[in-house]
Amino acid sequence: MQDYKQLIVWQNSHTFALLLYKETKLFPREELYGITSQIRRSALSIPANIAEGCGRLSDKENRQFFQVSLGSLHETEYYLLFCKDLNYINDKVYTELNNIINEIKKMLIKLIKINLNRVEYKA
Repeated sequence: MQDYKQLIVWQNSHTFALLLYKETKLFPREELYGITSQIRRSALSIPANIAEGCGRLSDKENRQFFQVSLGSLHETEYYLLFCKDLNYINDKVYTELNNIINEIKKMLIKLIKINLNRVEYKA
């Protein structure tokens, strides 16, 4: 068990979720229960699953939640592209948010690999 708030990947994904929430305030009102809800849910799932994984007692469970977080990150990445293609966000905002996604992705993959190595070492 570890304090998720100490993980840079959690800090970055938390900040990303906050940024995305602010950006989606500008989306059309008719999308409130559509893409706005979907992208917010997937973005919030990234730090939430990291936090939940850190609260688990086994490395296998940690890794499972970190992998779910990575899946949510990929889901958010697609929604972001979809929003850009609908012109709900401009190219500059898309590039900035996508760069953050790529950094989080690298950190999450590294965290999963470290966790996997611990599991294999114990076996």
